[in-house]
Amino acid sequence: MDDPTPRREAEEEREEGRVERERGAQIERESGEIPFGLSGEEYQVLGQVIEEFHNYRNVPGKCSSLMVQRMSASAQVVWSIVRRFERPLVYKHFIKSCRLLSHGGQDPAMSASGSQDMTVGCLREVTVISGLPATASTERLDILDDDRRVTGFTIVGGEHRLRNYRSVTTVNEFGDGRHGGIWTVVLESYVVDVPEGNTEEDTRLFADTVVRLNLQKLAAVSQAMAMEEREGERGE
Repeated sequence: MDDPTPRREAEEEREEGRVERERGAQIERESGEIPFGLSGEEYQVLGQVIEEFHNYRNVPGKCSSLMVQRMSASAQVVWSIVRRFERPLVYKHFIKSCRLLSHGGQDPAMSASGSQDMTVGCLREVTVISGLPATASTERLDILDDDRRVTGFTIVGGEHRLRNYRSVTTVNEFGDGRHGGIWTVVLESYVVDVPEGNTEEDTRLFADTVVRLNLQKLAAVSQAMAMEEREGERGE
């Protein structure tokens, strides 16, 4: 039987993150700022999502950020990629390999597509390609909500510079499929320790760059899948 400790730790981290986001939400409401990359229309829909999942309390020694990526694909297509905790290589750069270490205290199940259904508390070990200031990281799945299309993880070990890195990703669809089609907005936020000897700006620049590149690749992969689906429908 798998050790239930990772699942319990994930629940504790999730509660801690909720408290931090509530405090950060108050700051966001008071400032009234719309995150860069969102239209006013999108922010009207996503404002509550940002308050609930993407706000972090300002703490000395930590930095946080929110990245936005718009994709010409349905949320269903995008989410089918993002939810695969065991397959980050599909849309993330700089990853050499990934293997699961545990399944959150539960036996792994197989979905209809043949993939393993992940549960909160799952651990994965990610090996990074050479040339980066990292070799590997151990990451825990903190949330996987298929109904709301929310997922997140925390880096809990490994050799890298992103100490106590915690990330949340949300997937939301816009459009009615007729006028202007449909599109999906992916929000990915994180909070991380600022390494000793580094500035908050340097740390944010490094993390932002990695997240931005991953989101751009996610957009490319999702849009290619969406195009294949449309071509398949026309061919039927």
